[in-house]
Amino acid sequence: MRPADTIAAIATAPGRAGIGVVRVSGPAVSAVAAAILGRTLQPRVATLCDFIDTESRILDSGIAIFYSAPRSYTGEDVLELQGHGGLAVMQLVLRRCLELGARPARPGEFTQRAFLNDKLDLAQAESVADLIDASSEAAARSAMRSLAGEFSERVAKLNRALVELRSLVEATLDFPEEEINFLERSGAQQKLEHLRDDVRVLLAEAEQGKILRDGAKVVLMGQPNVGKSSLMNRLTGEEVAIVTEIPGTTRDPLRYELAIEGVPVHVIDTAGLRVATDAVEKIGIERAWREIQQADLALLVVDATAVTSEAHVQIPAEVPSDLKKIIVFNKIDLLEPAPPSDSKPRSGDIVWVSAKTGKGMNSLRAAILSSIGWKPTHEGPFSARERHLQALRETEISLNRALNVLGTLELMAEELRLAQQAIGTISGKFSADDLLGEIFSRFCIGK
Repeated sequence: MRPADTIAAIATAPGRAGIGVVRVSGPAVSAVAAAILGRTLQPRVATLCDFIDTESRILDSGIAIFYSAPRSYTGEDVLELQGHGGLAVMQLVLRRCLELGARPARPGEFTQRAFLNDKLDLAQAESVADLIDASSEAAARSAMRSLAGEFSERVAKLNRALVELRSLVEATLDFPEEEINFLERSGAQQKLEHLRDDVRVLLAEAEQGKILRDGAKVVLMGQPNVGKSSLMNRLTGEEVAIVTEIPGTTRDPLRYELAIEGVPVHVIDTAGLRVATDAVEKIGIERAWREIQQADLALLVVDATAVTSEAHVQIPAEVPSDLKKIIVFNKIDLLEPAPPSDSKPRSGDIVWVSAKTGKGMNSLRAAILSSIGWKPTHEGPFSARERHLQALRETEISLNRALNVLGTLELMAEELRLAQQAIGTISGKFSADDLLGEIFSRFCIGK
């Protein structure tokens, strides 16, 4: 499926750089190359050229590479013009390509064409954006594993098993008079159970991939002067928050992104929670509550010198009941005797720390990862998105239903069909056009 038009875009990030790339893809690439370069290029050979305008004036000089279809990123003819990375010169080269018949590419349109031309499946196409957006080395590696096809191959294996099961069920439906029961002879129930278990395993791995891709939003909350800002600075390793002994110093939420064992964690320091009389502080507290409502995890910071047990900790009623929470007893350096220091948290939701000395911080980091569901593996996960998880959940539900209606072939056949349809949305075999538009609209232009 090759679109009839030709697209062009600047493929490098905006701003000044040593090199900038203009990418062109489509049926008119050969004509664009001949006009802007004044020569014919040999496929897949980097050639030093002048980029010229309509009056043969040199716009820039650089490297031109022509990739002939289908051996290109998009599966179409592709031209890459690698010149100097100034914004003005890149715009001049792009404008010349547009004058020659190309149109501006939409966000993600090059990768969308790669998908439409079967160069990538949908999960691999999404991993391109994940690789670009990766905020940690571990996230980048997981996206690369998906781009290389690890996730797609696992999905394809499940799909092949589903096809086999569906063929057995359909054969039994088509030949009910045969003495041999195809399902019993082939062990269909056992195969279905194994398939359901394989889906569960893949779902668990995909959940880890989603954590690594999206990270977690962690909010520091608590009363004024319990050490939230000091804890923020200790977690990040930088003086990102102003620390004073004056209550209410923090007004606006302060954000910082860090990585704990490669997992992106978005930490947000908020205003101290109390009944405020100052109008500005009141606004800050309202904003703090908005952040808490949207968080994946709340660190309820408590002054350990004032409250020394969980039983005395009051969790505000406004905190969502389903929000995961860790009670962080801070300032343990002021306690006599100090609580024991462990390399691991004493429990899943209580940690004793000193933001001043750093004592207990390893326990806190471990508790954060545990609370958001992170389970490190030796090989590392592949990148996954919420829609992948939803598709796998729907597949598991349909397979469970199929197991429950083994004696009714028509219902079993329908559940297997729904399972295959659900898992097919991951690779794009059964994806609606509006879903594709939503996915690729989030890409950067030129990719």
